Amino acid sequence: MSRIYVTRPFLPDINEFVNEIEPIFDSHILTNMGPVYNKFQHRLKDYLDVPELSLFVNGHMALEMAIQAFDLDKAGRERGGGEVITTPFTFVSTIHAIKRNGLTPVFCDINSDDYCIDADKIGSLITDKTVAIIPVHVYGHICDTDKIEGIAKQHGLTVIYDGAHAFGETYKGVGVGNFGDATMFSFHATKVFNTIEGGAIAFKDKAHSLPLHELKNFGIHDEEHIGAVGGNAKLDEFRCAMGICNLRHVDECIAARKEVHDKYHERLDGIKGLTLSSPGKDVKPNYAYMPLYVEPEEFGRTRDDLYKALKRKGIFARKYFYPALNEIDIYKDCPGGETRIAADVSRKILTLPIYDSLALETVDEICEIIRG
Repeated sequence: MSRIYVTRPFLPDINEFVNEIEPIFDSHILTNMGPVYNKFQHRLKDYLDVPELSLFVNGHMALEMAIQAFDLDKAGRERGGGEVITTPFTFVSTIHAIKRNGLTPVFCDINSDDYCIDADKIGSLITDKTVAIIPVHVYGHICDTDKIEGIAKQHGLTVIYDGAHAFGETYKGVGVGNFGDATMFSFHATKVFNTIEGGAIAFKDKAHSLPLHELKNFGIHDEEHIGAVGGNAKLDEFRCAMGICNLRHVDECIAARKEVHDKYHERLDGIKGLTLSSPGKDVKPNYAYMPLYVEPEEFGRTRDDLYKALKRKGIFARKYFYPALNEIDIYKDCPGGETRIAADVSRKILTLPIYDSLALETVDEICEIIRG
């Protein structure tokens, strides 16, 4: 068996990509939100069914600048220090974006079934310094948006979702980018939908369009006016062209991922000590990840045992996410509640290979190794 990684980026036919980039060679407009950017932005906005959308060079900068656009740092200063309630079971980018804005992450435990933030535990962590909640749609499981919205309204808090795993999903028929005040999407090469590197912020209030634009474009308002202190986080024309191509194929990629997901369930469901995730109720999923929870006392082997057994056969699963972020040195002193479930899951979860071109025969071989 050749090496199998946890994911493999989708690439369109090279001629399809060439057709999309030919106008760039004609215009010589390579960046600065040119015609290809605008074409991609409008198509993506329609696909995600969101009221407003701003494109960024990557998902991390999208989240970091969204926090700035919503003035969370200012709100924090007014309260003598800003706190943001979030989850320790996420990629470190989520927490870095909070910290790099001068805010303090406050860690809340997760649910044991979907691995998302436990909305029932958020309320006890709210203080006079709390300015926002940043929940994460982990593995494409949708957070309890109804409860989170209720808590946010009661306490006057901003909600920005990290939707890096939730591209194209809907909950009760509503695009996932419509929940909260904003949602960040990542278009990194490892995601269901990629632009090689890229990201976006979906948001409701058009008033945030200008701040987001200025933040990613050096604070420039127009040719003669600089309205704010900004950085450089624009998505270039070539990556937008890749996005246009891949948007045509994303639904077929998701359908192929579903077949892989179903094959894993067919082969591994019912094995004592192993738990595979399934889409939540009322969720149209994207099958972004295939997390396997391993209970060693029941299964007889640990998560790390399976990781090593697969690796010996050239299959590179991932301990995703490990360790929990409130256990790493730079964040272990952050405030929060007890995070027993997050700690447990981080030590027992293994994400298995899943992507559109993964052969079902290979999935069978992976399952045979797991079954022992």
